[in-house]
Amino acid sequence: MSLKDKFFLERDKAVLVVIDVQEKLCLAMDEKVLRRLVKNIGILLEAANELKVPVLVTEQYVKGLGATLPELKEKTGDAPCYEKMTFSSCGSAEFVAKLKETGRTQVVITGMETHVCVLQTVIELREAGFDVHLVKDAVMSRSKQNWQTAVEAMSLAGAVTTCTESVLFQLLKVAGTEEFKKLSKLVR
Repeated sequence: MSLKDKFFLERDKAVLVVIDVQEKLCLAMDEKVLRRLVKNIGILLEAANELKVPVLVTEQYVKGLGATLPELKEKTGDAPCYEKMTFSSCGSAEFVAKLKETGRTQVVITGMETHVCVLQTVIELREAGFDVHLVKDAVMSRSKQNWQTAVEAMSLAGAVTTCTESVLFQLLKVAGTEEFKKLSKLVR
């Protein structure tokens, strides 16, 4: 695998996953960091919709943690949402089946909490042979130390750490297109 194959996203190979950004879980998060997370995931959802990149959403124990935040839910379009009781999204057979059905090999990961559900999902996706791109400014934990520890572990497991703007511009590839004009406004 070349460096470009490892580090560059391709829109026909990528799928965006939003893990457990749920109402009651968000109440436990740092408000400033949460605002940035919601903004960045929103940008990625708008880009995915425009560029026809599939989106998958998970929700952990909805009865206790609530549904996905409404401001993100409205941007997911017709993306399937999978409720789970396992921490790893891969514990949902329906999630795994849908991911495989897409035929995509690059998984762009966003969500919470970084050191629990995100970490376990990334490890299992790497074990299953997926190329995982962890969007550091679109994942969070209640504590910065837990976030940092998990990011380091996922990097050691072979996940590519990235940021929202890098994902956006890798998927766009070139400037000057109508897609570029529309989506680049999201990060100005």
